[in-house]
Amino acid sequence: MTKPFKPGLSVDAWALAVELLVRWLENNERVDVLLDSLPRSLGRAERGRCQHLLFGAVRNLGRIEAIFTPMLARPPRTAVKAILLIAGYELIEGGNDGHTARVVHHAVEQTKTLASQPEAKMVNAVVRKISAALDAQTVPAALAGATELANYYSHPEWLVRRWLAQFGAAGARELLEWNQKPAPVYARWRAEGAPAGEDAALFVATPWKGFYEVKSGSWARVETLVNDGTLFLQDPATRHAIDLLAPKTGEAVLDACAAPGGKSLAIADLMGSGRVVAVDLPSPRIDRLKQNLSRAKIDVALVQADLLQIERLGVLEECNLPKAYDAVLLDVPCSNTGVMRHRVDVKWRLQVSDFAKHARQQGDLLSAAARLVVPGGRLVYSTCSLDTEENMDVISTFLEKTRGRFTLEAQRISQPWVDGHDGAAAFVLRKAVG
Repeated sequence: MTKPFKPGLSVDAWALAVELLVRWLENNERVDVLLDSLPRSLGRAERGRCQHLLFGAVRNLGRIEAIFTPMLARPPRTAVKAILLIAGYELIEGGNDGHTARVVHHAVEQTKTLASQPEAKMVNAVVRKISAALDAQTVPAALAGATELANYYSHPEWLVRRWLAQFGAAGARELLEWNQKPAPVYARWRAEGAPAGEDAALFVATPWKGFYEVKSGSWARVETLVNDGTLFLQDPATRHAIDLLAPKTGEAVLDACAAPGGKSLAIADLMGSGRVVAVDLPSPRIDRLKQNLSRAKIDVALVQADLLQIERLGVLEECNLPKAYDAVLLDVPCSNTGVMRHRVDVKWRLQVSDFAKHARQQGDLLSAAARLVVPGGRLVYSTCSLDTEENMDVISTFLEKTRGRFTLEAQRISQPWVDGHDGAAAFVLRKAVG
């Protein structure tokens, strides 16, 4: 008899990864939320291993599924599918002599516990076939079509077609390759100077001032440095919006979509003195935003409000805060196409209609933020999207609608395969004085 799958019974990282993957496959829960649900008693090493397996399986889902689906007479139960995906990722990851045999054996033994003996026999046969199929695969040719690229690089075909149209064959392929690699962890050093003494050995310098790559195996000390405010985990792509905003000592600056707070913190670090206001909707992310803002070197006012309603409801006045600001940063919700290394499930959640939906919301937010800028002040619009529809198209529409009240002064667009970090876009708009 087939066993019902009972999540919550796992005691090791591999089985926990299966449990979380089942929840993701069945309920479409966000991967980061799933990881947050892991028991706090789980050790750092087991937590890291679970994340590694879960991310790897989700990142490579399309490639693995395209291989094993034709091998099966009918779709497997979700638990068995999760086992095949994680075992498939381990095969892609590779190892030393005997790696395939160990992956097969481990998957079979886990299936006996998490599913059933008959399903374990099926897993034994299928994982061996997956291994042989992976060995026979070759990298798609230079002029490969969207279907072949989508299957091999594990992305939705419609998204590959979109990127081929926007970035060309070479750019699209480099982006696909980029997204399939695990993301390094970067951090911004907030203290004076650079890491020194024993701390210097924990980091690798980068081309981007103040940003360091965190070496693996140093998390205990890194957590201490984060908690005492010396360090903030942040990708170098975030610097573009802050550089264009160029906050100055004594100014009034508003971060209009502030959570989780990394950009607000960077603004406050640069200013030294002045008024910084962080605005975001009430949500579960507010606790993290509060925690991050508590590490700021100057006081940052937190306002929980809807930016689209903030002016009409007089929220800022009620909080005894300025109605208009020298500089406003608007880091909008977007498709996240520039950060797919970190957000491995985004490509599977994204729909073709989302770009237009995001662009409409982004335009509304941009108009609301513009009303909070003083004459002669500046407004920075930023995204972590690579898509023109969410970037230049939104700016062009806004400039046309405002009819000369704002001008575009500068812009920065980073492409991961060119710049070597997350993708992002930032535009600085100047409000007319008259």
